[in-house]
Amino acid sequence: MTLSLLVTAFLAIGVVLVGYMAFLFWTNPDRGLKETTHRVEKLPYVLADRYTAFAVMGLGMIAFGDYPIITVYFLSGAIMGLSDGAIYARAGHPHIKHTASGVLSLLAMGISAVAWATTTAGG
Repeated sequence: MTLSLLVTAFLAIGVVLVGYMAFLFWTNPDRGLKETTHRVEKLPYVLADRYTAFAVMGLGMIAFGDYPIITVYFLSGAIMGLSDGAIYARAGHPHIKHTASGVLSLLAMGISAVAWATTTAGG
């Protein structure tokens, strides 16, 4: 097995596991908490490490400048920001910070996609 294939296999496993957890939390949050063994009272700390992880990924993208990955990173940010904004708006809570984050991520994604396309085309 080549290293490339091994890395791809680990990525595929990660996608399946994270996708399954996302499905659990979207369809049955209580079951999601139970199966992932997260504790509601510890969620602020979990969010802190998630934000830290995204900041580290962003630093990596600044360092390596790979437009396809940067574009997907901003797409992920848009999904999170817009989804969180919708969740809070539907519940009648302030949502503008989340919604604005999603909109700005979409804008950044578009700019990154243009950079990707023009770089790929030799521009």
